[in-house]
Amino acid sequence: MIQARHLSKNYNGKEAVKNLNLNIRPGEIFCLLGANGAGKTTTINLFLNFIQPSSGEALINGLNVAQQPTKSKQYLAYLPENLQLYPNLTGLENLDYFSGLAGKSYDQSELTQFLKTTGLQESAHGEYVKRYSKGMRQKVGIAIALAKGAKALLLDEPTSGLDPKAANEFGAILRQLSEDGVAILMATHDLFRAKETGTDIGIMRDGVLVEQLKPQDIGHADLEKLYLTHMN
Repeated sequence: MIQARHLSKNYNGKEAVKNLNLNIRPGEIFCLLGANGAGKTTTINLFLNFIQPSSGEALINGLNVAQQPTKSKQYLAYLPENLQLYPNLTGLENLDYFSGLAGKSYDQSELTQFLKTTGLQESAHGEYVKRYSKGMRQKVGIAIALAKGAKALLLDEPTSGLDPKAANEFGAILRQLSEDGVAILMATHDLFRAKETGTDIGIMRDGVLVEQLKPQDIGHADLEKLYLTHMN
């Protein structure tokens, strides 16, 4: 569902992403770790077709995103570190608006159910988003992805700034999406969440995927040691 084939991005002679190969199937959560500047966000941007690859391919559901940007986006949802919602609209109104942009039309009860599925308390559905915490906004973002019917989800530092309870709730939502067959690529600094939530973990350094492993094959302390080894 999310695939990179020899994917590279070069900026003025510097390789931000170098010969990346990824294959994320439906139901898998690939957590991409790495320091700032390692190439995580560039990788996400290549899949979103925000930037063009220097070589190789980024594919969503078998579609080359550079060649078929509109069609590939039908399967895709994106949740950035700081989700931009309309502050003077309610959570329900934001969901209605953004799902409408994706060509979807739902009645009030269906929109409410999407928000309930993400765990957003009912009392907040009618509140202005400007009063929401980051965790609440992220839940609206997930609801938008659900309403869109996205089969591939790209996340860029989604748990940054969340307290442990909100981060744990977010991880539980991702696991449910995984069970429903959504393929997820999450760029993150959160080693604990990667270990607890991911089905696969990759470590990136200087644009290169230097490690790829299964969370069940490594303990928290050893993952941290491995990560720090690649940061030096």
